[in-house]
Amino acid sequence: MEYKHIIYRPGKVARIILNRPRYYNAQSRLMREEMDDAFARAAEDDEVGAIVLSGEGKHFSSGHDLGTPEELAEREERGFPATPYGRYLRNRATCMENSLRWRNVLKPTIAMVHGNCIFGGIIFASAMDVIFAAEDALFLPSLLQYFSVPWDIGPRRTKEILFEHRFMTAWEACRYGLVNRVFPAEKLEEETLAYAGRVADNYFTNPSGLRMVKFAVNHMQDAMGFTTEIEAAYESQFLFLEFRDRERLRDEKGGIARAKIAQENLEANRPWLESLRP
Repeated sequence: MEYKHIIYRPGKVARIILNRPRYYNAQSRLMREEMDDAFARAAEDDEVGAIVLSGEGKHFSSGHDLGTPEELAEREERGFPATPYGRYLRNRATCMENSLRWRNVLKPTIAMVHGNCIFGGIIFASAMDVIFAAEDALFLPSLLQYFSVPWDIGPRRTKEILFEHRFMTAWEACRYGLVNRVFPAEKLEEETLAYAGRVADNYFTNPSGLRMVKFAVNHMQDAMGFTTEIEAAYESQFLFLEFRDRERLRDEKGGIARAKIAQENLEANRPWLESLRP
């Protein structure tokens, strides 16, 4: 496959880089299909010991592509479901089923997050095994097609943040378990690749061991209902989308993501959030 919306760099540490910086790496259907192909390639490549997912430009990802010229042209060329059931199947395949595949790739995966990580960006990052973030990274979770947030930060924290609708800082995300490590922005890539290199070396030494560790941990989550609940939450999320469209939940403060409101609520919590910094 020829990649247009991502960059793929094979190697000991394979790099999958979201490559739509003009649109802050908004997630087109083509981007997700290319990522699916790249993860499969990396999984099958015996020279790859770890996979790092990152974003080109200012932000990791601004979330779903809701209407860039490229996305609209691609929909015109390849078609877009006109019925609710058609949209249900398309979003299930391109936003939930593929994310579960990436979660279960039998090689270690690391997300390297900088800038904004909004809605669909949370999906991409959460589907990885480990998340490293820059100090200036901001995370905006919601009820998503791949709704792993309660598993990542716990049910009460999920309710607290989603009820208010606000960004999470990198240090807050680290404190609650969504993020593993936080670094100064200028050190993020160096530290992430150094860690990924050590993981890859360990993988080449003991590939079956690391694969079984990942399988065992994912299986533990699945025994607790992870995949079942991801699939059930998709049903709720699709109903939410249908109600949202009817209620016209789109305003001048950041569109569907209401990013400006989320930023205002973040600022309202700044004094308390600063206490979380080490």
